[in-house]
Amino acid sequence: MKPKERQAYILEKVRQEKSATVEKLSKIFSVSVQSIRKDINFLCEEGLLRRIYGGVEMALQKDNISYDSRKIIHYDEKKIIARLIAKQIPNNSSLFFSIGTTPEIIAKELINHKNLKIFTNNLNVALVCCENSSFEVTLHGGLLRNKHRDIVGNDIEKFFSSYSVDFGIYGVGAIEENGSLLDFTQEECQAREAISKSSKKVFLVADYSKFTRNAYIRSGNISNVDSIFCDKKPPENICKLLEKNGVEINYENE
Repeated sequence: MKPKERQAYILEKVRQEKSATVEKLSKIFSVSVQSIRKDINFLCEEGLLRRIYGGVEMALQKDNISYDSRKIIHYDEKKIIARLIAKQIPNNSSLFFSIGTTPEIIAKELINHKNLKIFTNNLNVALVCCENSSFEVTLHGGLLRNKHRDIVGNDIEKFFSSYSVDFGIYGVGAIEENGSLLDFTQEECQAREAISKSSKKVFLVADYSKFTRNAYIRSGNISNVDSIFCDKKPPENICKLLEKNGVEINYENE
């Protein structure tokens, strides 16, 4: 495992467990304590972790980790989700794609489809979809967030509300035990809400880690989507909530 990839997983591990010791991380990743210390030094210098006695914890931050780091984390799980969702998108469909790494991986899985109409504020999704000459891609104009490879702005709601599409596809920062959807910025929440209102079917994509993560802004509930796509079966309390509200659950059987 390359240092950059290991650092991304260290971040996710500390995020899930609140803190971690150098020795524990060394055992988890089967590398020397010195290598872990180098990783920690880098992550602390970047403002992502902070040192505590005997280890590290998440630095106080209101932002998500970088796109490149998120793209590495749980990549195989996101591929599973992409394969599941691609099977339900017919040719000649219109789609909204929100921000995040999972939508990009889904876009790659759809690349052999025909005549899709794509509306997105996700720069990487737009670039992927440009590889298929039969796709028509509409990209929201606005402020490019370099760290996250997406475009936001005060008119993000207006952009998605201007169209009516077959499928709206989005991820979230985290999902609470009661099904509340969490994200890191108000713009991300506004985009999700607009996508939900203007899509005939709403697909939520969430690898299992989203049920153990934290984010800060609450907007919407998992019970309000049409289908959820996961890499494995969601927690039992979430499944009961989804079944109660008639939400279709899609995951890969173990």
